[in-house]
Amino acid sequence: MNRLEGKVIIVTGSVTGIGKAIAKRCVHEGAKVILHGLERDLGEETAIELGATSTALLIEDLANEGASERLVKLALETFGKLDAVVNNAARVGQGNIHDTTRDSFHSMLDINCVVPYLLIRAALTELSKNRGNIINIGSVNAYSGEPNLLPYAVSKGALMTLTRNLGDTLFRENGVRVNQINPGWVLTENEAKRKREHGLAEDWYKEVPPVYAPAGRIIFPEEIASCAAWLLADECGPISGQVFDLEQYPFIGRNPPKDASTVPPKAKG
Repeated sequence: MNRLEGKVIIVTGSVTGIGKAIAKRCVHEGAKVILHGLERDLGEETAIELGATSTALLIEDLANEGASERLVKLALETFGKLDAVVNNAARVGQGNIHDTTRDSFHSMLDINCVVPYLLIRAALTELSKNRGNIINIGSVNAYSGEPNLLPYAVSKGALMTLTRNLGDTLFRENGVRVNQINPGWVLTENEAKRKREHGLAEDWYKEVPPVYAPAGRIIFPEEIASCAAWLLADECGPISGQVFDLEQYPFIGRNPPKDASTVPPKAKG
């Protein structure tokens, strides 16, 4: 029997990248998945790929008033219940102390921390019925971040505090587990596109310096999805309020040598 058999799971930002990989893994493990994204064409392609009987799709900006409630409603109307939420949708953008405006900082915090909170709140009643669980997808940048990822790093740090706070509160009060995955450098479609826009070759990911990728490559979305599947499954047991850093080297305190500084900065998470 598949370990997610019969579970109904919302995965936000699931028409590309890590979110899509998690959605695919959930369906493979027997779950029904509520897909979400901003690109209708990609959403419909993903729904067809994963199967109409296993998915439902909402295309909407989660910053819209009532969007969280509409996601939960879609799960209930389509599959009759809700067992888990994966808060993966996020905004990624550069900014530092000199060029980050008030509005752009607010927007980053809103999408990357407030919106996940609102979806958790909207889903809590249903999750409590099934002793469900929540995964927030963060980033190793949550611990400090690169100089030009200031607002993004701060937003992921805020999300990490939300995870630890609710991971205790909701488990004690409602039996709902809350955990977080902090990915390192992952080879998503958007990351590949960003690097090409930075002037790197089409196959740049095949020659990443060892200081950034000791394994000789960066992480694949499917590897993040493997961790998510375990956290979503009953076999995870009572684990709650925990942050799982999925990187190939100790992130905190690890400084690359000066001769690696010529490598274009990477956008993690």
